[in-house]
Amino acid sequence: MNIIANYPPTAELQALDSAHHLHPFTHANSLAASGPRVITSASGVWLKDSDGNEIIDGMAGLWCVNIGYGRDELAEAAARQMKELPFYNTFFKTTHVPAIMLAKKLAELAPSNLNHVFFANGGSDANDTNIRLVRTYWAEKGQPERDVIISRWNAYHGSTIGGASLGGMKGMHGQGGLPIPGIDFIDQPNWWAEGGDMTPEEFGLERARQLEEKIKEVGPERVGAFIAEPIQGAGGVIVPPETYWPEIQRIVKKYGILLIADEVICGFGRTGNWFGSQTVGIEPDIMTIAKGLSSGYIPIGGSIVSDEVAEVLCETEFNHGYTYSGHPVACAVALENLRILEEEKMIENVRDVTAPYLRKKWEALADHPLVGEAKIIGMMASIALTPDKATRAVFEAEAGTVGFICRDRCFANNIIMRSVGDRMIISPPLSMTCDEIDILIERARKSLDECYEILKADDLLKVG
Repeated sequence: MNIIANYPPTAELQALDSAHHLHPFTHANSLAASGPRVITSASGVWLKDSDGNEIIDGMAGLWCVNIGYGRDELAEAAARQMKELPFYNTFFKTTHVPAIMLAKKLAELAPSNLNHVFFANGGSDANDTNIRLVRTYWAEKGQPERDVIISRWNAYHGSTIGGASLGGMKGMHGQGGLPIPGIDFIDQPNWWAEGGDMTPEEFGLERARQLEEKIKEVGPERVGAFIAEPIQGAGGVIVPPETYWPEIQRIVKKYGILLIADEVICGFGRTGNWFGSQTVGIEPDIMTIAKGLSSGYIPIGGSIVSDEVAEVLCETEFNHGYTYSGHPVACAVALENLRILEEEKMIENVRDVTAPYLRKKWEALADHPLVGEAKIIGMMASIALTPDKATRAVFEAEAGTVGFICRDRCFANNIIMRSVGDRMIISPPLSMTCDEIDILIERARKSLDECYEILKADDLLKVG
């Protein structure tokens, strides 16, 4: 039996990592020079590294550990399922109980028109599935030319070829010949960075109406769908103005295009409702799910599809699928995760207790000299770092320089916060208590103070 228990010293682990392990979104040689932090265990909202440091996880792993670490119930669910049926596929006229019951449960939790689930392994390949779902749907309706999907710049929809194409991350498009044909983009609803002299309300309408302009430019007869996260996550926790989503909903209905809500981050309680679509008041035709579905304990994702879309798709053979679509162990773990979220009323607690408390504490960070805006919805939040609050100025230094400095101070102070350019973001476990929120905020403010002193010392507070 291969059990990792008495692991080698940190330096040896780091050397082995750099010798053999290629990390996602990482400059390998730079990481090798500094050495990665080796996480060895976790409980609740706390991580422990190989040097014994206890770190408060402000990112829920990678937006996903909603119920917190160390829930034995999920390990036990996985073990039971592995002993009973460790694997079987859902191809060739077969199914199994965990997939059946999880699909049923998701249909119960999703908005009333979304009752059909196509399982994937995570959010990236679920969005690949969505490309094929949309194009097959329109082809079956006799409109194969409606193959264009509109997305947003600075959106993230995964790292597969399809997912990265749907995303509007230009750095990703610069590698691998992306995007694939049939994907187009409009601007993101980031008022702080791009709103100019407009009010947030005016800006929200302007950015939403870009969708209508793009539909007219491409041709209404060619546009099949619009995809967006209710709240942009990896783009920097961009909370759109309140005018944005009602106008988007009006436009998609006017032109009869499908609305895909990427709920990979926002789903399963992150915004104070089961789904972010409910929080922002939209009615998607397809929802992408992953991350919080299993709280990250095991890989699983999927697309929840409306009755109308499913009715069309069910008239043909959908030539698409993954070996591990609806993996029985993943489905069993996801079911147990949903049970905990539901029975322990975690989402209600977020909505009524912890999210309002976090909001009060987080928005108070706006009094810091480095902080321009502090945005929050539910248990996901961001702050914009700026050298001049009044003008919403950017730093003279290359974009992301200040964010990296702040992130490194957070890491040094045993708090996980992520930098996106010169924004700092959090997305803590939904299980985080008010006392733990106090610790998170205390460490965040300390890190901001230290970052500010470094910027002053290095003459990096210049306006760009």
